[in-house]
Amino acid sequence: MAKDIIKRYMPDPDKVKGHKHLQFLGQQLHDPNLWHLNRHSVARAFAAGLFVAWLPIPGQIIVVALVALYFRANLAISVAWVWLTNPLTWVPLFYFAYRVGLKLLNMAPLADDFEFTMDNVITNLADLWAPLLFGCLFLSTTFAVIGYFGIQYFWKWYVTQKWQHRKKARER
Repeated sequence: MAKDIIKRYMPDPDKVKGHKHLQFLGQQLHDPNLWHLNRHSVARAFAAGLFVAWLPIPGQIIVVALVALYFRANLAISVAWVWLTNPLTWVPLFYFAYRVGLKLLNMAPLADDFEFTMDNVITNLADLWAPLLFGCLFLSTTFAVIGYFGIQYFWKWYVTQKWQHRKKARER
């Protein structure tokens, strides 16, 4: 079962709650939704993680942890989804967001041979920021909504399938 697999890799909630650097959060870390795997906390975790993953900001893990605390989403899953944008994937993902932003804002790209490297991005930031930010916000919202409702639907479907399977097994 997927729930068992996820539980196997989740950090121990008691260790996280007792960590000395997290004591400033107080009782917020003791909310059961941050640690339990239920339909609502997992759906909120997917939404939070996917939303923050598409934001071109430093400290995404801290941001998503605060978002998960605020929305009472599963903390481990939220943080895991932020790793969608990691050192190997951030360039193609943010380039895609830039291209989406160009399309949505009906703007022309800087040049056909423009390389999306850190130096070029910093040099041309004045021309890049609007389509990049708009594309990132559009994709973060889109993926967050798809993730939230996708998990809600999948969870209901999975539970229904299990109940139907049990019902058929009892009828035999």
